[in-house]
Amino acid sequence: MYIKDLHPWNITPSKATQIQNQLRNQIIDKDDLDEIQFVAGMDIGFKGNLARASIVVLRYSDLEPVDLAVVETTVSFPYVPGLLSFRETPLLLEAAKKLKTEPDLIIADGHGLAHPRRFGIACHLGLILDKPAIGCAKSRLCGAYSEPSNRKGSSAHIHDKEEIIGAVLRSRSNVSVVYVSVGHRVSLETAIELTLSCCKQYRIPETTRYAHKAASGKPILRDQNQMSLF
Repeated sequence: MYIKDLHPWNITPSKATQIQNQLRNQIIDKDDLDEIQFVAGMDIGFKGNLARASIVVLRYSDLEPVDLAVVETTVSFPYVPGLLSFRETPLLLEAAKKLKTEPDLIIADGHGLAHPRRFGIACHLGLILDKPAIGCAKSRLCGAYSEPSNRKGSSAHIHDKEEIIGAVLRSRSNVSVVYVSVGHRVSLETAIELTLSCCKQYRIPETTRYAHKAASGKPILRDQNQMSLF
């Protein structure tokens, strides 16, 4: 998978904030994607400074996993609210290098434009990998919204002052919403539609569910051996 070298990673939080402000203007918030055959989910499990980063590629037609890459390494960038991508993206890129199946879409377990500086991890990954990307988070980072109805598929925009930065989506009836936003090369409307299509009987997309299992050391492929836990 092609990885753009946009900036160094051994930087301070202050420099990371500057990079976010510089790169956010490169994000494309309109549809620029071809037919989707494979969709990827990404997650990281932590134990102290040790991390396991996982990327799982699913066949879009039936949401079954077809490829998996996992790396274990130490983490150097500190945990700073709003700078999650500088802590996690380098690890996920190392995992991406190991994939045999290239995804057509990335659904990140985090935010895209629904971020204080409009540059969450979904934007970062989408820009570096030059892939359509969506942020689908389990909690709100910024902005305000009105609760949509409890019916599956209902949604409502997330506003930050006068700006629409994302949407809350009811991925199942009578469950808590998920927070969807543009990462790169997709419109918000398409991001909502694609996220919903990747949700089966769970609140979170299958991409995130499988990636979380892999990051926890659980086997998800038929020929995959049980990985040792932290």
